[in-house]
Amino acid sequence: MKAMARNLDRLSVLLNSIALWGAVLAVLAMVFAAGWQVLARYVLDAPPIWTEELARRAMVWAGMLGASCAFRAGSDPTLFPSMQSVRGHPGMLLALIRAAAVLIFAAPVIWYSVFNARMDMARGFLGRSLGRQAEMLDIPMIWFTAAVPLAFVLIVIHLAARLAMQASGQLPVAEPANETQ
Repeated sequence: MKAMARNLDRLSVLLNSIALWGAVLAVLAMVFAAGWQVLARYVLDAPPIWTEELARRAMVWAGMLGASCAFRAGSDPTLFPSMQSVRGHPGMLLALIRAAAVLIFAAPVIWYSVFNARMDMARGFLGRSLGRQAEMLDIPMIWFTAAVPLAFVLIVIHLAARLAMQASGQLPVAEPANETQ
């Protein structure tokens, strides 16, 4: 159990690192596109049509990958942040309740990204995006829309790793927040 938990946590760490780099690159692409738009519009008086859409799509990738990284780091918004410091059986029960809430939200997003209500992959979110082109970029929309299910799959992997580490007793003890600062 402990070895499996460690391996799952290593996978989570690796995927988180890749996602973090992806988010940084997406932010850089967004800044480049917006900067080029400003320069081309006000200095060259010839704004390209692709910069606004590239900045929008890069923002989606940065946001979705960043959200998965925030979840891994425990920096995601939560109603009861102190529950993460509870250990033992009560802590595991709270972690399972949180996991159920995350899965109730993530599972339909992942499912309907692949399938529609009639189990048709061609009509799922990704399938529909495969046949559409971006308005101003000659790229299939799937390259942009794939950020949504990918981020949720990453969140589920991070969740599984955290649960496995907590169940095996390997989760580091969280330091209590200093509320006097």
